[in-house]
Amino acid sequence: MEGFRVLEIKKSVFENNDREADKLREELKKEKTFLLNLMSSPGSGKTTTLKATIAALKDEMRIGVMEADIDSDVDAATIEKTGAKVIQLHTGGMCHLDAGMTRQGLEGLGTDNVDFAILENVGNLVCPAEFDTGAVKNAMILSVPEGHDKPLKYPLMFSICDVLLINKIDVMPYFDFDLEACKQYVTKLNPNIKIIPISARTGEGIEEWAEWLRQQVKAWNE
Repeated sequence: MEGFRVLEIKKSVFENNDREADKLREELKKEKTFLLNLMSSPGSGKTTTLKATIAALKDEMRIGVMEADIDSDVDAATIEKTGAKVIQLHTGGMCHLDAGMTRQGLEGLGTDNVDFAILENVGNLVCPAEFDTGAVKNAMILSVPEGHDKPLKYPLMFSICDVLLINKIDVMPYFDFDLEACKQYVTKLNPNIKIIPISARTGEGIEEWAEWLRQQVKAWNE
């Protein structure tokens, strides 16, 4: 007979986090604050995409941004120049945010005068996909230089997202990136996902992305 117990710690952590995430969404619903969780690999263009997004929507919505990173405040300093409300979150070495950490960020940001809050999650395609942050919608960015096979390597990330932005399409002629193959891989994992090719640098596709966000924010507030 074994003389020790086995505790399913991982399961417990996820269950508790899911409850906290659901509670946070209920609170955001009452406050009429829409929270987007934005995820990607480092270097995919999250911050540049955020700048373009803010420029497209800043005259229609009060926008707040939480910049999460292991260290540094480079991204927050960049976003501050857009005029959006911003706060930097340091994760203390952790490679993701959970619902409790997101709540702390929102409390620090303040949602009284924020219609649209954006969480720029820590840059990687593994850990952030495993934790529900309490966001209303999950979005991710895949950049052309990363390759069209990423959905095959990181299926969970693509499975839990509501929208995929394929960024840096302006450099597609210089990379071996098969857009149609990428779309097929993604929709096989997630048939309901919205896929929007964009170039945050040139602005291509940003209006379609902004319109998708307008619709989501409107539906959340109805």
